[in-house]
Amino acid sequence: MVERLVLDELWELFQRVVPEAPSRPQGGGRRRHGDREVLSAIVFVATSGCTWQQLPTASFGPSGATAHRRFTEWTKARVWAELHRLVLDELGSRGELDWSRCAIDSVNMRALKKGELTGPNPVDWGKYGSKIHLITERTGLPLSIGISGANTHDSLALIPLVKGIPPIRSRRGPRRRRPHKLHADKGYDYNHLRRWLAGRGIRHRIARKGIETSQRLGRHRWTIERTMAWLAGCRRLHRRYERKADHFLAFTSIACTLICYRRLDR
Repeated sequence: MVERLVLDELWELFQRVVPEAPSRPQGGGRRRHGDREVLSAIVFVATSGCTWQQLPTASFGPSGATAHRRFTEWTKARVWAELHRLVLDELGSRGELDWSRCAIDSVNMRALKKGELTGPNPVDWGKYGSKIHLITERTGLPLSIGISGANTHDSLALIPLVKGIPPIRSRRGPRRRRPHKLHADKGYDYNHLRRWLAGRGIRHRIARKGIETSQRLGRHRWTIERTMAWLAGCRRLHRRYERKADHFLAFTSIACTLICYRRLDR
């Protein structure tokens, strides 16, 4: 189970970002569970959608409490964002990233326990929820992610998401972090966003309200819709169970890392 959920190449990348285990100068205590076993348990929780208490200890070794504690430690150390960036670096060095056309979009998730960065969803009877904001490259691999309350307008996320694209390795030349063109739907139809993108050398293709039809809009944006469906494969994201925003963002980063790693493993 451990080797199946965390393949060797993913484990090698994870070892480059995970912090060293704290030492115990006084000795004694229980043996610390290995990082690979704990990582596989966290991936199982993310993909299966089970609670920490439902984690099958016999299959992984660490208990749900141990896995959750290690998950919290690694979240504070920004391990998940660094792992996502490393996988993107490997894809970029192999020429698997297509920067010619990127897309931006968001998806709503209901927040069952409310918590940080939640808000009343205007399209879900005012029930509390969060939004996952996403930028993908041409084939649908996620480059930059963010979360907000469900009542946050999509347009407010464009600038932080574009700025949040990390410098990624290329097969030739320097690292890259700017797409050639960015596609967006009518929720981003604002002139100040067009000016901001143009000022950074990014061509914008933002649908205009009352002018362009949805059929024309979807010709190049279907890939990000498919990526949203891929995110649903991480069942922990079907609903938001975490009160802490950084924990919810961590599960989103894990899902995006697994999406990118499947391309790398292919």
